[in-house]
Amino acid sequence: MNWYFEVLRKFATFNGRARRREYWTFQLVNLLIVIALAVVDELTGTFDEDVGLGLLSGLYLLAILLPSFAVQVRRLHDTGRSGWWILVGLVPLIGNLVLVVFSLLDSQPDANRFGPNPKSPVGADATATVG
Repeated sequence: MNWYFEVLRKFATFNGRARRREYWTFQLVNLLIVIALAVVDELTGTFDEDVGLGLLSGLYLLAILLPSFAVQVRRLHDTGRSGWWILVGLVPLIGNLVLVVFSLLDSQPDANRFGPNPKSPVGADATATVG
C-alpha cells in the first residue's frame, strides 16, 4: 500500500523515475478499488450500463487520472524512454500493448537522463536529477 500512497503523494510529478513495483502496485490497487466501487454502484443503483461506469467508480477514475499519467511517464523514464511515449497509447490496441511491454521492462541499471536508478540505495535517497 505504501507504493500506492507514494504515487498519490507525487500525483503531478512527471520528472524522475518509477520502478516496476511502484507502477504495478498502483495499477493493482486501482483495479481493486474500481471493482469495489463498481459493486457499490451496482448495489446503490448508480451504475449506468450504457456508459459502463457508476457514479462512484467514475469519480474515482477521474480523481486518479493525473496520478496515473504521472506514474506512467515516470515508468517510461525508468526504462530510458521519453514521457512522450505515452501518446503511443492513442493508437488503438497496439499502442496500449506497447505501453504494457515498456512497463514490464526492467529499469536501466544506472542513472539516466531522468535521474538515478530508484532501485539503488543511493538513487532511492537522492533528490537531484541528472541532466
